[in-house]
Amino acid sequence: MNNIANNFLADAIRSFHSYKKLAERALEQISDEEFFVQIDSESNSLALIVKHIAGNLRSRWTDFLTTDGEKPDRHRDTEFELIGDTRHSLMQFWEHGWETLFSTLDTLSAQTLEQKVTIRGEPHTVVEAINRQLTHYSYHVGQIVFLAKHLKASDWRTLSVPRNRSAEFNVYLNELVSEGSLSESRLDVSAKFASGSERSDS
Repeated sequence: MNNIANNFLADAIRSFHSYKKLAERALEQISDEEFFVQIDSESNSLALIVKHIAGNLRSRWTDFLTTDGEKPDRHRDTEFELIGDTRHSLMQFWEHGWETLFSTLDTLSAQTLEQKVTIRGEPHTVVEAINRQLTHYSYHVGQIVFLAKHLKASDWRTLSVPRNRSAEFNVYLNELVSEGSLSESRLDVSAKFASGSERSDS
């Protein structure tokens, strides 16, 4: 069972890193002006999505095993407001949040995965809490990629397998597997394959 638990933990850490990198690859294509654009009154800007993810990261992963994931000093509603925020300050907040997550995950082991933690008073095993946050962040990273692609339109540089190149990607992937050199995450492999492509597809 320890092997399964360690595999789960390693895969979760790898997935968190991949989604962070995917979001940042999208944000790198965005200007400062586009970073704060709201496409309609009910939509969040990239800036607000970044702020919300960062706030959630800080709250959920600080003292993860010993305190509730919804910290008393978190004010979630203000994560959807710009209050003197700059792109630089928000990206610092983002980086700090992810550092909190990764430093916490590095302290976990197979033995801790069955421990109970709470989020808003609701009990979770550590596995459940990790899955809850992994799906939550991937949901918002998808929003970041979609919105960034919308804002860049024809100038977008694809982050995944380009349109009409799936067969070519499958050959590329099979070659990596046969060579035993498939060491990167799924998202990283497709991004590397797409690198330099002028086709626009997410």
